[in-house]
Amino acid sequence: MRIRPARTGDVLSVGLIERESFADPWGSREFTSALEAPQTIFLIAENDEGVVEGYVIAMAVADEAEVLNLAVRPALRSRGIGGRLLDAALVEVNSRGAEQIYLEVRESNDAARKLYAARGFDEVARRSKYYRHPVEDALVLRLAMQR
Repeated sequence: MRIRPARTGDVLSVGLIERESFADPWGSREFTSALEAPQTIFLIAENDEGVVEGYVIAMAVADEAEVLNLAVRPALRSRGIGGRLLDAALVEVNSRGAEQIYLEVRESNDAARKLYAARGFDEVARRSKYYRHPVEDALVLRLAMQR
């Protein structure tokens, strides 16, 4: 598996993973916009055959960053792909000068919460009824970047 920057040709595969992963998925327009925005970090994990296995999208502006989306094909979860994607995004936001990075995660998403905790993210807030399908609170997590 390798991590690389996303390309326009990845939008279809990323969209499929998105729909398999989230009840309120992004559409192709959001992914295309992410590809075009200079402040966005959009990375792909692909296997040796070039098949997209997961992706991460983050945004870095000034001294702050945010993980906007992270997903791995359901059949390939718990194999370290999400961790490798997150680590690559953290390296990139750090290189762009971010001092802290934020994200939201469903309160019930234990696997994601464990991944983020293992990287040092701490809960700093709660957004009541943030998610719509099903309605659920989001936990806001923050990581202070190491210099």
